[in-house]
Amino acid sequence: MHATETLSGIFYFYHDETKTMNYILSDGSLWDSFLPFTFTRPVAEIRMGILTIKEKWEKWLMTSVSTQTKTHLSQKFPLKTASQNIVISANYLPDNKLVQKIKALKEDEALFDGDVLVAFFTETPVEKYDLSKCKRIVLEHVPLKIENVWDIFSKNAEALQSDFNMLTQGRQSQPLSTTNQVLNSENIFLEEGAQVEFSILNASTGPIYIGKGAQIMEGCTIRGGLALCDNAVIKMGAKLYGPSTFGPYCKVGGEVSNSVLFAHSNKGHEGFLGNSVLGEWCNLGADTNTSNLKNNYAPVRLWDYKTEGFAQTGLQFCGLIMGDHSKCGINTMFNTGTVVGVSANIFGSGFPRNFIPSFSWGGASGFSTYRTKKAYETAAAMMKRRDMEFDKIEEAVLDHVFELTKKWRKE
Repeated sequence: MHATETLSGIFYFYHDETKTMNYILSDGSLWDSFLPFTFTRPVAEIRMGILTIKEKWEKWLMTSVSTQTKTHLSQKFPLKTASQNIVISANYLPDNKLVQKIKALKEDEALFDGDVLVAFFTETPVEKYDLSKCKRIVLEHVPLKIENVWDIFSKNAEALQSDFNMLTQGRQSQPLSTTNQVLNSENIFLEEGAQVEFSILNASTGPIYIGKGAQIMEGCTIRGGLALCDNAVIKMGAKLYGPSTFGPYCKVGGEVSNSVLFAHSNKGHEGFLGNSVLGEWCNLGADTNTSNLKNNYAPVRLWDYKTEGFAQTGLQFCGLIMGDHSKCGINTMFNTGTVVGVSANIFGSGFPRNFIPSFSWGGASGFSTYRTKKAYETAAAMMKRRDMEFDKIEEAVLDHVFELTKKWRKE
């Protein structure tokens, strides 16, 4: 192993001389298409359906994969190379045909989706590879892919069904308690330790997957698809519309529709969340409400970090996009198509603006900079509650994000 020093930290690079095929999921030029989530993770660590994109590829390929990403993320998410590598664009989700095509690649062959590069085989160093010498192979089908941040919720139904089929094939669900009212029970799967009592589960509109140790408390009304991942909790009386995904250790209550929470995030109380995506370690205060539809029914525009302006999504329904470690106080109201960066703290009455930069502190009356010392104290306290440590690696990532996003804040 060797490491090279960079301005933003240590870039860790591992080399393995074995002849076993090594798979790499690459951000390529995609990284800024999925901000604010990719401020703190590679594209492959985005969760949709049941699993993260990386976990999907590892299941389909039956081997571990690594990620090629920004330097400031590379210590937390190290790249591994070998003498034979297949590099895959991280925004593509695996299916049987795509996996077969990728596994069949030979040296100096590249797989394309139309004019878009999907994967290539290389025995030379990944960062020095010349694609111009590749033999071009074109896909004959259109695989599922994400191209914009809103695709995470708008394409979640397809991703959820694919993951459900793959994870449950040939397996027997744990028994579902007879205290529940159920429609399409064959489309419901409980992992070991999952608990569901006195609730209504309608799986006729999509599968319902309940992960290991996950719990649906009494009185919940659930319309699939739903992915409730390991150790996540749906609180009493919740009303949930699919397709929604709640990642590991998330806590969810109130009314939620077509939303994705990555992991360790909470929307534990009354209030509405619709057509939205929350990263990790987020918390929505009691009675927080998001608008997901404009009063004039016009298509929603969303902040675009690449152009530093608002871009048309083409969607009529689009709610809240919130990066890791951001929080809001009780009774917070978010306008249609609001983007919140990383480690923001939002509170007070009225509607805050619909782009809130990372490390912002305030609300509708204005924002100041959320100083890193206070932000990190909050992050450490929340993570400690889940027996996890806010370590120097996490701090270094957020330090970089703080500097990277300074231009959008009022200091």
